[in-house]
Amino acid sequence: MRIPVMSVPLMCLGFASGTVLADRVAIDLRGGGRIVGELLSEKADALFLDLGHDVIRLPKDQILKRSAGTDAPAQTTEPRGVAEDTIGGFYRTGGVEGQSVKQLVDQFGEGVISIDTPSGKGSGFILNEDGHAITNHHVIAGETRISATLYIKNANGGLQRVRVEDVEILAMNPLMDLALIRLPKRSDVTYKPCHLSVDELSAGDGVFAIGNPLGLERSVSQGIVSTRNRNFDGLVYIQTDAAINPGNSGGPLFNLKGEVVGVTNMKATAGDNLGFAIPTRYVKDFLRNRDAFGYDKTNPNAGYRYLDAPRRLKPRDASGSTGKPAAR
Repeated sequence: MRIPVMSVPLMCLGFASGTVLADRVAIDLRGGGRIVGELLSEKADALFLDLGHDVIRLPKDQILKRSAGTDAPAQTTEPRGVAEDTIGGFYRTGGVEGQSVKQLVDQFGEGVISIDTPSGKGSGFILNEDGHAITNHHVIAGETRISATLYIKNANGGLQRVRVEDVEILAMNPLMDLALIRLPKRSDVTYKPCHLSVDELSAGDGVFAIGNPLGLERSVSQGIVSTRNRNFDGLVYIQTDAAINPGNSGGPLFNLKGEVVGVTNMKATAGDNLGFAIPTRYVKDFLRNRDAFGYDKTNPNAGYRYLDAPRRLKPRDASGSTGKPAAR
């Protein structure tokens, strides 16, 4: 559920009618986020916090936990995703309200990876600290050697490229164009997961994509949801005007809370600003049933194909009869 956080001008807070405080507090929200700031006022139904660049109102029924004093870290926000999936918290959900695209890219961008194969380059994103990641089926289909490049922040605030070899394919679904891979554990690398969305999108919602269009690493493009229900071949896609190009395939499409709402996988070549992404609900279904799509590296024909339905031996005429005499 979306947390109804509302920005309020200072002159409208009406502090005189509530308890006025100046302590630093950390608020854990039921939607999975954490907000840290100066507590300006506490009323019967809400808290008012100063984030330094804005003042927000937090309804008390959306507050899960409240910490004060030294329990509150110095940063203004901290992602606190909620583990989902009964098999070991395989992925996380939940994002952060009230941040700019620049802040969200800085916070969640380390979870976006580049996928390299002998025949090309694509994108992907990390699901958990064990190195599981999502990309498109068409990015790695038919490949036997896959590597990934991570972009990790260094002490100077820049990004350091770390290449990880021997990426393993775990599951593939060619119908949905999704693949589950696993990056091997390394002592010098900590995998930073992206969080999946729990909210439904609407046309006009802001989104942004991170990927490697045409091999240009770590490119960010921003736009809106043009429509959330575009049908192609029986599957529903998110249509967006954020720039999507070859190389973006498999990368995440984020909402303005830093949650992954889709996996970018195609664009319309005959027009501009017509990009498409696989909705997160398909990704969750694929992950919950990943054993059904397990990849066997010893089988060169790993995957599946549909069999034709059996045909009748003798066609029926217009009356429904097969031409045989009726049984007596």
